[in-house]
Amino acid sequence: MGEQKTLRITQVRSSIKRQKKQQRTLDALGIRRIRHSVEHADSPQLRGMLATVAHLVQVEEN
Repeated sequence: MGEQKTLRITQVRSSIKRQKKQQRTLDALGIRRIRHSVEHADSPQLRGMLATVAHLVQVEEN
């Protein structure tokens, strides 16, 4: 069938002095520090998490 696309998510801004919800979202994504990247399969749940921290991360589609 079709290949499921993935998203590369990279943290570009600090989570210090951010809302706890945003900090927990970064933890749930598996991002540990600035310039750390992770890859996840694209899904509506992931898109919602990215909307919460859109100002802290950079997203690239693969």
